[in-house]
Amino acid sequence: MTLYTQVSSNRNKTWVYLSVYVALIWAIGWGASYYFDSSAVFLFAVMVSVIQGWVAYFHSDTIALLTARAIPLDQNQFGNVYKIVENLSITSGLPMPKLYLINDTALNAFATGRDPKHSSIAVTLGAIQQLDDNELAGVLAHELSHVGNEDIRLMSLVMVMAGLIALISDIMLRSMWFGGGRRRDNNGEGGAILMVIAIALAILAPVAAALIQLAISRKREFMADANGVLLTRYPEGLISALKKIGGDEEPLEVANKGSAHMYFANPLHGRMWFASLFDTHPPIEKRIEALQKGSGMHL
Repeated sequence: MTLYTQVSSNRNKTWVYLSVYVALIWAIGWGASYYFDSSAVFLFAVMVSVIQGWVAYFHSDTIALLTARAIPLDQNQFGNVYKIVENLSITSGLPMPKLYLINDTALNAFATGRDPKHSSIAVTLGAIQQLDDNELAGVLAHELSHVGNEDIRLMSLVMVMAGLIALISDIMLRSMWFGGGRRRDNNGEGGAILMVIAIALAILAPVAAALIQLAISRKREFMADANGVLLTRYPEGLISALKKIGGDEEPLEVANKGSAHMYFANPLHGRMWFASLFDTHPPIEKRIEALQKGSGMHL
């Protein structure tokens, strides 16, 4: 897949996934509306989906940065980071993104925004302090590749919409648990089946959202690695950064399951024994292996 087909694919997927997430919210709304025998519940879900869809498209980057507690990067204090991104932006022909700092000693970074003209890159203090300039350039080139590929809009949108679905589902299940306003007329066997469907939608919709989140993340990390190396012309830098980050067992405190897919590497490692089952990133070893094969290295 070329850069141009990747960009076109991401634009199409943005609308497809946005439609799927809206449909999931409507499905939960219909289930809640049937369960509580109130059309107002469904109308509320429709209204929320439209508003949240607009917010997710235009302001998901702001939400992502706030979630990460990112602050504008001080150019005077971190001039080397600015210089690296400025040079990479010139090389790639992309606008200079806004730069942010995540005050955490874990090694990580992420890019966000709705398009290259409205993009931002956030990097942790740990990455700045513990990676040398070649390694940092590899990481930042990877993130800038997400900007160029227009992965950022899709990944940011998924973060917001998946979180909304989980929240709405949780509210519905809690309401069902406490039994407030439950529908009394089940209309026989058909009504009982619809009641089961309503409950199943509340349970399974967040699972479907999480699976979509996993599906869109892993392959694009390999492509961003490859495109990042094309920018730096120095695969050893990114490979060395991956090795250091792979050996860093410190989880990123500001990350969560909803935002994990946006980061350079899995920010949740070590928190849960089953985390790897739902990892949004390919294993570090596989990424290193792909880079070594692509560059003809035999390390």
